[in-house]
Amino acid sequence: MSDPELSGVDLARVALRAAKEQARQRGEQVREKREAKRHGLRSGARADGRDPVPLGAALNRLITERGWEAPAAVGGVMGRWAQIVGPDIAAHCTPEQYAEAEAVLTVRCDSTAWATQLRLLARQLVARLNHELGHGTVKVIRVLGPSAPERRYGRLRAPGSQGPRDTWG
Repeated sequence: MSDPELSGVDLARVALRAAKEQARQRGEQVREKREAKRHGLRSGARADGRDPVPLGAALNRLITERGWEAPAAVGGVMGRWAQIVGPDIAAHCTPEQYAEAEAVLTVRCDSTAWATQLRLLARQLVARLNHELGHGTVKVIRVLGPSAPERRYGRLRAPGSQGPRDTWG
């Protein structure tokens, strides 16, 4: 006994039932995607601390929990130094350290001329850095000139001697 051929209204009912089922499945998939995007992936029936979290979100949460916002922002500036100050200044001046307590950024220049130039531009650089990092992150830019070579006394030196601080006897 084979099923009779469907025709007319019966065929339309079967097609309608199949279309409704497909629409319901698509709706569930869209709802699941929306839930996953809104709440992220879950390890169980309810969200808890063991659920997987995107790496960026985990790093942002860690930075916020530890209070590392300012040092992380300044670290980003040190990585983007050439973009912030421009290629000319970046070629001759490099940031060395940031003192968070005093909000002082220390910058070393490769010549005294560039150190003078940077001192003249310090106010504009502070404004630009605070625009990038947030108000009050950098209050002062401390500019250092080139480091001097180690001073050696006399042409000949005995191995291990300390120069004029050496004691005899």
